[in-house]
Amino acid sequence: MAMIEIKVPDIGDFDEVTVIELLVKPGDTVRVDQSLLTVESDKASMEIPSSHAGVVDELKVALGDKVKQGSLVLMLEAAAEGEVVAPSTAPEAANPQVDAINQAQALVEYAPEASDSVAPAADPVEVRVPDIGDFKDVTVIEVMVKVGDSIKLEQSLITVESDKASMEIPSDAAGVVQDLKVKLGDVVNVGDLLLVLQGVAQAVAPAPATASADAVAAADAVAAPHIAAAANTASDSATSNHAPALSNVARAAISNAADQTVTSVSAQTAAPVAAAEPAAALTVPAHNPTTAPLGLPHASPSVRKFARELGVPLSEVKGTGLKGRIIDADVQAFTRSVMSATVQTSAIATSEAAKVAQAGGGAKSQVGASDGAGLGLIAWPVVDFAKFGPVKRKEMSRIKKITGANLLRNAVMIPAVTNHDDADITDLEAFRVATNLVTEKAGKNGDQASVKVTMLAFLVKACVAALKKFPDFNSSLDAESDNSALIYKQYFHIGFAADTPNGLMVPVIKDADKKGIFQISAEMSELAKKARDGKLSPAEMSGACFTISSLGGIGGRYFTPIINAPEVAILGVCRSTIEPVWDGKTFQPRLMLPLSLTWDHRVIDGAAGARFNVYLGHILGDFRRVLL
Repeated sequence: MAMIEIKVPDIGDFDEVTVIELLVKPGDTVRVDQSLLTVESDKASMEIPSSHAGVVDELKVALGDKVKQGSLVLMLEAAAEGEVVAPSTAPEAANPQVDAINQAQALVEYAPEASDSVAPAADPVEVRVPDIGDFKDVTVIEVMVKVGDSIKLEQSLITVESDKASMEIPSDAAGVVQDLKVKLGDVVNVGDLLLVLQGVAQAVAPAPATASADAVAAADAVAAPHIAAAANTASDSATSNHAPALSNVARAAISNAADQTVTSVSAQTAAPVAAAEPAAALTVPAHNPTTAPLGLPHASPSVRKFARELGVPLSEVKGTGLKGRIIDADVQAFTRSVMSATVQTSAIATSEAAKVAQAGGGAKSQVGASDGAGLGLIAWPVVDFAKFGPVKRKEMSRIKKITGANLLRNAVMIPAVTNHDDADITDLEAFRVATNLVTEKAGKNGDQASVKVTMLAFLVKACVAALKKFPDFNSSLDAESDNSALIYKQYFHIGFAADTPNGLMVPVIKDADKKGIFQISAEMSELAKKARDGKLSPAEMSGACFTISSLGGIGGRYFTPIINAPEVAILGVCRSTIEPVWDGKTFQPRLMLPLSLTWDHRVIDGAAGARFNVYLGHILGDFRRVLL
């Protein structure tokens, strides 16, 4: 055999990548294109395949090493031309005695791993963290076994993760888990106790007999002498070369090989492939890079760390990367979906079901629970109101249903704060009344169309001035960046709440900064009529930067309006009243307008909210400030 250097092939634009997984070890037989190790950069991970077939002689890399194109990975003892490397592909030998010898030697070599039945040993075995390279203080991110589980040698017990890599810790003994010493989130190092096993002695499982009776008899007659000879040969070999490692069960299996010819030969007759590959059936399947790893979601360590920081269950996230790999964007999208209540995690769903059952169970409770269970609240009370007196049921309008869902989302998700203040509009109201008298007279004379100016039109212009003074109020959180940036609008579209028979609607005055009081008043009147008639188009209700909700025609004093996302503030106004105001010498009767400004505390702080309200009050007190 020739010794060949296996190096990192062309891996694209990546300079240096980190080795995060070794898939082979010295002595392993590898095929062409079989994966040897997994490497990872800041943005991707990939598996490095073998360019030749052969047996691994020496590994030149370790976990955590940095490699790049051309770096030496391992030394491979490659097969000479015409020489078969993998025993799984070797043709069936013509000599039945050779087959029998191979089978008996396989029993010797794999006896500890071939058993399906276990018997408890006397002393418990402690399983500790083996040498995991230069990593220290790694975190347990998955526990793969539990107390009472039967495990095999080299079976993975836990998965640990450092800042740059994740790895599975195997068991160095077989047995039944008696006590777990670690849990999720624990930090472990080399030598730390993982679990205690009740050790076992392995027993060889009999091969399945699938051949017919005639085939069994014929096989017995031909192969029995060879099997017996093979058993003797293998026993002698084992005694001389493998005595320290040979279990009593394996010795018994070899010594009694001749007595087992019916079962073993029957299996070989019915399945010649299995007879030709006794070792292959007992080895771990070759690593398949096209399938997601078992136990952990298909994601890099950095993505799993990011998900843990957000509390995202990766098992419920659908990956959009190559081969279904979960990437950062998938975690962010899942988080946004949960926050907007369009997706429920399994934990929330389970909690909801438990609360529904606790509240009384049944179909009625499940229906009522939908109005708060997603928020972790107790189920909505389901009451038979008819038992208290006559009732009448009426379906909510489509607009009310849509509005209600949006208001609930906004009220729950936005950390809203409301500032209350009063604006002196005595002079502004006098000007408005005088203006309407003039326009009414001009309309009667036919000089111009009569347009009634409302206080709301002045409020729109005043709010535009305040938005220019405080641009944070004319911004929105950037949902595309997970609300980590602000989008400042260079336009001024003002929405106003309109009460209609079908529910609340919000028409929008576009480019209010470019329109005068008369134009705004006329447009508001037209949009309000369309809203009452149910003829507003979607375009006439979208694009608002800021909303005004006026209860001036009804009454009241102050209230807390709910922000209309994605806006960051809303102004509520009530009916103005005459109040005594101290002017420094005496109390004067002044017309005061109550203002209620609600703002998103993620974007606006308390000082800015107060300044906006005060500035707005000054504008309304002296409207000439709009010109400044």
